[in-house]
Amino acid sequence: MTCSSPSTRTLIKAALASAAVALAGLAQAQAVFKITAIPDESPTELARKAAPLVKYLEHKLGTKVEFTPVSDYAAAVEALANKQVDMAWYGGFTFVQASIRSGGKVVPLVQREEDEKFRSVFISADPAIRALADLKGKTVSFGSQSSTSGHLMPRSYLLQAQIDPDKDFKRVAYSGAHDATIAAVASGKVDAGALNISVWEKFMADKKVDTGKVKVIFTTPAYFDYNWTVHSDMPVAQREKLTKAFLDLNRNTPEGKEILDLQRATRFIPTQASNYKGIETAARSAGLIK
Repeated sequence: MTCSSPSTRTLIKAALASAAVALAGLAQAQAVFKITAIPDESPTELARKAAPLVKYLEHKLGTKVEFTPVSDYAAAVEALANKQVDMAWYGGFTFVQASIRSGGKVVPLVQREEDEKFRSVFISADPAIRALADLKGKTVSFGSQSSTSGHLMPRSYLLQAQIDPDKDFKRVAYSGAHDATIAAVASGKVDAGALNISVWEKFMADKKVDTGKVKVIFTTPAYFDYNWTVHSDMPVAQREKLTKAFLDLNRNTPEGKEILDLQRATRFIPTQASNYKGIETAARSAGLIK
């Protein structure tokens, strides 16, 4: 027996239409562009910095964007290598680690102009510590072990100065994040610490550190650092759209100024994997990559 009455056909068409709408809604719900960042600052600060950027990218990409926090630097590497996120904010060293972990299948798109000549600072609240040589026999904190500006490059410049942290320091500590390093030095938990110059300058500008007590004792030479990186499986057209979104950020617009200020950037510029070869060399020399 066939059901071919007009009313039956109408019901079938309506059911099919509803199913199509439901499937379209499901597809739209699943089309979420996920971004993450190395946790080099407190979770609340990372979320604050991400919020306007997420909103901006949603408008530029025409899809929902989510910031997905991770527990540590290694998790940020794994998230992109395994395509659990679409884009990640890496330091130079974590980019190198992600490149190795993924078999060369990650692509850095953009960096801040400041990241072409990034630097680290060593700070101390001990008046007797005035230079790197004075750190011998002291307790010194780095940030995360996978941090470029909070560990790798400071360690690299110490080794160049004939100072081996593992042999010459009383104790090596790892705070986990740049702001935590400042807190450890300011409270006297450690004698000195190494961190990202950008975070240090932000703390000074916001008067969150007593510069009459905590002072910079050494500033490293410049090196390439942070970038926004995607997996190489991302279609070229999508990569180009993302790159353009970052390059279009302009301090002359309220939206652009807010995002760039939070990202501590003058502007974003294109970057490429070869810029981080020096970071890889430093990591191998320091024994952080075997």
